[in-house]
Parts: sequence; structure tokens; C-alpha cells
Amino acid sequence: MKTTLKKYWGYESFRPLQEEIISSILEGRDTLAILPTGGGKSICFQVPALMREGVCIVVSPLIALIKDQVENLCRRGIEAVAIHSGMTYRQIDIALDNVVYGDVKFLYVSPERLRSDLFKARVRKMNVNLIAVDEAHCISQWGYDFRPDYLVIAEILKILPTRIPVVAMTATATETVAEDIMARLEFRAGNVIKGSFLRRNLSYIFRKVEDKTGRLLKICGTISGSGIVYVGRRKSAEDLAQLLQSHGISAEGYHAGMSPAARSAVQERWIGGNTRIIVSTNAFGMGIDKPDVRFVCHYDMPDCVENYFQESGRAGRDGKDSFCILLWNEADLATHRKVIQTSCPSLPYVRDIYQKVFTFIGYAYEEGAGASVKFDVEEFAKRYRLNAATAYYAIKYIESEGYWSLSETVRIPARLQFSVSRDQLYRIQLGDAETDTFVKLLLRMYTGLFSSYVSIDIDKISLAGHYSPEVVKEKLKRLSRMDVVKYIPAISSPMLSLNNERLYDKNLRLPESNWKEKVTRHTERLEAMSSIVSDDRHCRNAGLLQYFGEALDEPCGKCDVCRAANVGKAGSGISEEKAIQYRNLLTLRSK
Repeated sequence: MKTTLKKYWGYESFRPLQEEIISSILEGRDTLAILPTGGGKSICFQVPALMREGVCIVVSPLIALIKDQVENLCRRGIEAVAIHSGMTYRQIDIALDNVVYGDVKFLYVSPERLRSDLFKARVRKMNVNLIAVDEAHCISQWGYDFRPDYLVIAEILKILPTRIPVVAMTATATETVAEDIMARLEFRAGNVIKGSFLRRNLSYIFRKVEDKTGRLLKICGTISGSGIVYVGRRKSAEDLAQLLQSHGISAEGYHAGMSPAARSAVQERWIGGNTRIIVSTNAFGMGIDKPDVRFVCHYDMPDCVENYFQESGRAGRDGKDSFCILLWNEADLATHRKVIQTSCPSLPYVRDIYQKVFTFIGYAYEEGAGASVKFDVEEFAKRYRLNAATAYYAIKYIESEGYWSLSETVRIPARLQFSVSRDQLYRIQLGDAETDTFVKLLLRMYTGLFSSYVSIDIDKISLAGHYSPEVVKEKLKRLSRMDVVKYIPAISSPMLSLNNERLYDKNLRLPESNWKEKVTRHTERLEAMSSIVSDDRHCRNAGLLQYFGEALDEPCGKCDVCRAANVGKAGSGISEEKAIQYRNLLTLRSK
């Protein structure tokens, strides 16, 4: 184990519980690993997969994280490929062929791809040594992010010629969710390896305040170092970042509505220390491992304990003292209660949305099974004069019933194919020296352009040919107008993957009992969050740990409740500088 770890990652030793999890997998045992954020979950399945012949199939719901992990593995000299809803049929076909006949060690797949006949046919031919399920709470209807496509994993296990071990990974799972995960994945025996959720270097501070902006400015002035501020809306991320900048605080906004290039640039500046504070929606954080985050502030209260714990856990991964601050008020609770009402529209409304979606994307009854199409909820809502939020939740409810999957925003690269023969192209090149130079550049960089669409990278073409990206696009458009090429520009859009053909309304099963259960689950999670943040009498750490089924022997001594009576007193165990910092933070009360 350690030889593999050293060879590919350069580490001399494992983090806590990693070795135990790896040993369990190598013994052939189905394993549920519950490790808090930053616990190094990926190595737990990557190391044992590398130690065995064959390929490891990794199921992950986050396309951006899939791409990052594949790139990281390839940089380490490990063959890895990915298939997801942003790829064409031919791209997926080629990728699966490479897994069956090549030396690929890791196949990353988004859950909606598991349903396709193409995937099921090819997986039978693969020498699979392990199935790793990332974000495993998504398989549980009691989890906070249920994805019905995860239920297909058990079917995939049965397709394989021999029963191989499955490892399920999650950062947050209650005892109920853990039991459900093992049942859904048909574990041969219960086997949970769980790390403690206690982070002794984190100080939790929950404050009920009305003037959140003033309190945030005070936090940024009190705590030095890097920070993350989480907000609930994209516009809030932009506005709050600008406000901090106007007060001389280095900050940038981050949300899913930004282009991939813009998000990447913001992220790199923050990781490199050029930007001090990221103000973001929950789109930020997955796969980010910046160790020196000194504080995470929730400007808007999350709707469940799981989300809060995962996001706040991005503070202090270097083991040094860090702060997790949550600002809340009754307006937050009212907003979330309204969201629950909005997110659970009536079943007649949901049925109407189902039919409108198929009309919008152009599929008649009994058509569309297995297709993936770009889908913009705002455009859809505008077309039919709907409330975008209510329509979105109706679409997500239909997803929870297994009829389709709406992915995160996917960037589909530009694609190109020559529509003339080589002889015709040669004659066109002879007539225009500028076109000749550009066409030769394309032919040098890409193969297969005469037989099918090929994904192209505008930035790489511009660098190789010393053009600006805008000039490259114009040249491609000109060739397209001349009918020399078929050019499809790059797009960024959520993708809707259809699991079934369009059904007549009488065949659309949406049980009322499932709808009522969904409302109950959302309500219970919100009430648990409300109970924890409003309890000013008991240790914050103890309350959070109790939610996840872990007991704390004694108060943590670091949260706002524990410190309130002891800050600055003799024997408190903290320096004068730290005591001043605590004092300033603990006075974040409403006036």
C-alpha cells in the first residue's frame, strides 16, 4: 500500500483511517467510508484499484469534479477517462472502447450514464476490480441530495461476471442514511468505517443578527488570512464581493452562472493568495483543498445540517485554529420555509411541466429515451410564462422519480467536420493563401476531420497559429458559410438526460405518498438546522456531532457558547491576541 502511495502521490504515510479503508477493500469487503470533508477519500479507492489488475469504475455526480480528478490522475501517469452527459455518443463510444481494450485504470462516470444500453453492454466486457461510489448519500432517499440514477449501481454490480467489492464514500451521513446506503448497494455484510466529525481546531460561532453586512465587515477586519463567505443567491455573491472591495477588502464573487474560464481564474487567484476572500454560492468548494482557510462565514443560513457541516469543514485543514461563523435571523427561516413550499409544487402542476418540457425540447410521445439535450430552465420558463424557481423544482421532482436527470452546467467544446472531400479542399486552398495556412493548421492538429465531428479547442488553435480566439472563430464561421466545414461553437448549458420516452399522462406515475414524504424530509432537515443554530445554551460542536450520531464526552471549549464565559480569564488556555479575537467575534450580536 505505502509503495503505491509513495510512487504516485509522493506521501510516506496515510491519513487517519485511509489504511483501514484500503485494507477492507483489498480483503474484498463492501465498505462504507464516512470521512469528513478534507479526509482524503479519493486515495481510499485509488490506491487499492492500482494494486489490482483491471479498471475501477467511479460514480460521481459532479462533472467538474470528475474532470479535475481525471486530469490529476493523468498528470500522475495513471490512465483515466470519463463519460458524462456533456459528451457525444461517439465520444462515449470511443472512451468505453479504450476502457475495454486499453490500459485504463479508472473510468469516471456520471450516474445518468449508467442507464444507457451502450454502457451496460460495454461494462460486461470490462475487467472491473472495484466500484467506487462518491457522494454516496445521493443513493438514499433519506439523504439531502437524492439522485435516483444512483439506484442503477446495484444493477451494474449484477451485470458483472463476478461480484466485486463496492466502496461507498461520503462526508456526511446520519445513521439512517448510512443504513440506507448499504441496503441500496446490496452490501453482503454491514461494514462502516467512520471517522470522527470532531474538528478540534474549529471554533463554531452562530449569531442571530439583523445587520449581516456590518457584522461581515467586522469579521473580515477581525480575522486575518484567507476566507470563504457562503451566500444563497448568485446576485448576492457578486454584490457582497463588490461591497467588500469598496471597503478595501480583497474579494471576488464565484457562482455557477460564470463561465468555466472565469470561475477557474477566480479560484486560482484565491488559492494562490492573490485574492483573500471568495464570496460564493454552494457551487464553490468541491475538490478544493486549500489548507490555510482561516474562516468560513455563512452569510445566509443553509437549509440543512449536512450542507452546513460540509461547507464549514473547508476551514482549517492545516490543523491551525480557524473560525466557522454563521449569521442568521428569522428571515432566513422564513425564506427556507417558503422554498419548501415552492420546491414542492402540486402534482397536477408537475404533470403539466413534464409535458411542457418534452414539447420544449422537441420530442413527441413515445420518443426521446436515452437522449441528452441542453436545457436552460430560464429559457423554458420564459417560453411558457412560468415562475422559473417553481418550474425548476418541478423538474427536479420529476428527476427524483427517475424519469430524467438535470445535470450541472456542462461545457461542451466546439466541434468541427469538413463537409468537402480532400480534393475539393485542396482546390479551395489553392485559391486563397490565408485559408490554405489556416486549413493546414487544423489538419496538423486534428485527425478524423473528414469522417466525423471532432472536438476542437479554440484557445489551442489560437496559440498554435498565433491568432486571437476571436479571429479563429471568425475563420471557422467563414469556412462554414462557404460550406467547407460544419462548425458547432462551444456551449455551456445544463444537460437534460432522458431515462424514458415521453409518456402519455395516464402512464406517468407520480405517487402522492412520495410527494408528501419529500415535503416531510425537507421540513425535518430545516427544523434540525433551526434547532442547532438557535440553541445558545449547549456546546455547538456537541449539537452538530449529535446530529450525525456521535457523542462528545465534554464541551469542546472552543465554540461561542463554551467561550462566552471564559474568554480572557486566567487558565483559558489562549493567548491575549486570540482572546481579543474571540471577544470581537463573540460580540456579533443584534443591537
